[in-house]
Amino acid sequence: MIAETTRKGQVKVLFVDDEFIEFRALKKKIADLSEPVVELEYSQSIGDALEKVRAARFDLILLDNRLMPNADFRDTVPELRGIGYTGPIGVVSTDISGGYFQEFPNYGVDFRIGKDEIDVQALQHIIREYVTYAVPDFWKDDYSI
Repeated sequence: MIAETTRKGQVKVLFVDDEFIEFRALKKKIADLSEPVVELEYSQSIGDALEKVRAARFDLILLDNRLMPNADFRDTVPELRGIGYTGPIGVVSTDISGGYFQEFPNYGVDFRIGKDEIDVQALQHIIREYVTYAVPDFWKDDYSI
């Protein structure tokens, strides 16, 4: 499930969390990220996120596990998939050890990550793994002959 970025070298990420302070923390953590350029947008609720996804294209969604009034990702991710979002969705949580996290692929979640694990290196890895994949030059066939 790889999304193709249309903006040259830029990745558009929607961060959905009911705590604005979490968005500020993430923004601060990735401030030094220069490659790729990340455009980070924020939604405080699943309703707001649904509106933004309908209005714009996002390459990646980072979704807090628990958003009120929904219980957890088992409610919110199907809503995002239900409106046609096919790009990668990562569930972000303070605690990802709960047994129900083992079910995440069944709900359309691509990966899960702890809030304390998100940093520049983790975000770069997620983007390389789920959003873009740069094939090494030596793998590319020369079709110009």
